[in-house]
Amino acid sequence: MSNAPQAVRSILRLDDVSRVYESGGSELTVLNGVRLDIAAGEVVGLIGPSGSGKSSLLHAAGMLERPSGGDVWIDGESGWELSDGARTNIRRNRIGFVYQFHHLLAEFDAISNVALPALIAGRKRREAMAEAERLLGIMGLADRTHHQPAQLSGGEQQRVAIARAMINNPILILADEPTGNLDPDTSKVVFAALSDLVRNEGAAALIATHNLELAKYMDRVMALDHGRLVQRS
Repeated sequence: MSNAPQAVRSILRLDDVSRVYESGGSELTVLNGVRLDIAAGEVVGLIGPSGSGKSSLLHAAGMLERPSGGDVWIDGESGWELSDGARTNIRRNRIGFVYQFHHLLAEFDAISNVALPALIAGRKRREAMAEAERLLGIMGLADRTHHQPAQLSGGEQQRVAIARAMINNPILILADEPTGNLDPDTSKVVFAALSDLVRNEGAAALIATHNLELAKYMDRVMALDHGRLVQRS
């Protein structure tokens, strides 16, 4: 039996990614040759002041916006060599998105909100609901499955949103200020739950945040500095 170390599975790789916007006849460079590799089970933080390009980087990583240069690789596949349909399938089935605002459907209860993306993807209702119930249990919401968003606290609503992002078994989670609207204590609970879920499910995560108190839950923290990524911890 070989004792050779096994290769680490790369989930997200940004290869010399740049993003330049034209504004008033001039060019604004927000991403300048960004390189980043995130492995399975790894949680990476992304920090930087407002306007530094964090959202642009997340949009590029999620193949929501074509970069001006470079490429994005998801689990070894070059995203911008794929067709539009193939990229849509990756976004729907392999990437989970978590935003600052939870965007839950007010008329649906928690379990239905979580199950909806799986139903849209074509999974059987019984299977989708069972997986939604499992994820809500992991997020500490087993007794809130049939509560509507208005009956949940802000932290509970965001945990429902995280469970929803995981329903299709994504390999990558991209989160943009997922605790930005929460108080410090609730932020810690939600962030810890997100980090644990990502690692336990064998996914990877890139999480933009202003809250440096949450760095202890991350494997690395990267800062955007004049369009380039610099490791902080």
